[in-house]
Amino acid sequence: MRRFLRKGVVFTLLFVGVVTPAAADPILMFLLGIARDMIISHAAKSMAAAAAAPEPLPNMASVYPGTTIEHDHIRRLIDDSFLYLSDAQRKEIYDSLHAALSNPKNAATRGEMIDYFVQKSLAVRAAQLQLSQMSWREKQRLAGEFKKELAALSAQDQEQLGALLRGGLLPVPTDLNQLLLAAFEAR
Repeated sequence: MRRFLRKGVVFTLLFVGVVTPAAADPILMFLLGIARDMIISHAAKSMAAAAAAPEPLPNMASVYPGTTIEHDHIRRLIDDSFLYLSDAQRKEIYDSLHAALSNPKNAATRGEMIDYFVQKSLAVRAAQLQLSQMSWREKQRLAGEFKKELAALSAQDQEQLGALLRGGLLPVPTDLNQLLLAAFEAR
């Protein structure tokens, strides 16, 4: 602690201008100059190497026509964003989306389809993360509000929502899904 305090005082004195840089140790200034030159040299070499190495082209057999998006990127996005679904359900989403993106009839809108899907997937992922960080008390309060809002839904909408809850198809963490299902069953 004392060493930290001493360094803080020295820094403060240097900052306020009581000790001028000219009064600093010449050897220290020399070493700092060498270090600065080494950093600049290393940065220049890294930038030159990055500029010289061309970006590798994707394997055209594994990208959607007219884009640079690879099939595996879509598959990873689905796996990372829809954690609440089973492997079979995520595969079903991928297969359906892959078929739509590979269809030549969708060539004109393929890019927009991918952008839309990416935005929605990331929104689901963000919501999942936010809901998973809620405390148990907050989740219980949310389930209570959910139970109150159920009364405003039609019987058909309630049954559809119940089917989604029972199937674990809502984009909510498992514990929150169980709370919502219990609130639904207790209505």
